[in-house]
Amino acid sequence: MSPIHTVLRRAGAVTALAAAGVLTTAGVAAAHVTVHPESYAKGATDGTLTFRVPDEEDGAATTKVQVFLPTDHPVLGVLVSPRDGWTAKVTDTKLKTPVKTDDGTITDAVSEITWTGGRIAPGQYEDFDVAFGQLPDDTGRLTFKALQTYSDGKVVRWIEAPEQGGDEPENPAPVVRLTAKGTDGGDTGTGTPRPSQNPGQVASASDSTARGLGAAGLVVGVLGLVSAGFAIARGRRGPR
Repeated sequence: MSPIHTVLRRAGAVTALAAAGVLTTAGVAAAHVTVHPESYAKGATDGTLTFRVPDEEDGAATTKVQVFLPTDHPVLGVLVSPRDGWTAKVTDTKLKTPVKTDDGTITDAVSEITWTGGRIAPGQYEDFDVAFGQLPDDTGRLTFKALQTYSDGKVVRWIEAPEQGGDEPENPAPVVRLTAKGTDGGDTGTGTPRPSQNPGQVASASDSTARGLGAAGLVVGVLGLVSAGFAIARGRRGPR
């Protein structure tokens, strides 16, 4: 095998390994339970939250999903959208601090939703839609802790709240940022999510970033491969 073929072959192998590493990172980044859209306006009304649950186990299916809603900053008017094959159980809790609204004082709110009866196969995901009447306007984010139970009995607890400016925890809880009305980066508060944040179609930010890095890695690898080939070809010809 000629020297130029050897170098080209090695460069190609390095490029392939780099691309595979980035793509693997993308798969891991998207493996946790997420909520979409990732942001809403404070006090938004008549909207939808979509909880995306992927199955990351090789030999076990997801058979139970539990989502816990915050009661210190309650989500009002919760309704669960039917999901084929799944049965939803909704649990209400008496609020320590009642919430006053235009329709009266609210003393109870949904604190937990549990889906059972269905199966999410390995390598697949399921979207669970939850409609709400009103989001709180006295906090900057809502944390929805979640438990994912597999057919082999394993339970993954997505309950770690990410710290602002810190690294993402190992088992992060789904989080919705609440922005001031009229600012960018969230739902307008009218109940209709922006097209780019349509529930069930939005990929997690970490997944999008990982895919971008993967594409950049492939481009850099190809450029390096071509440069190596030209350099060796010029060296073999020598000066005129």
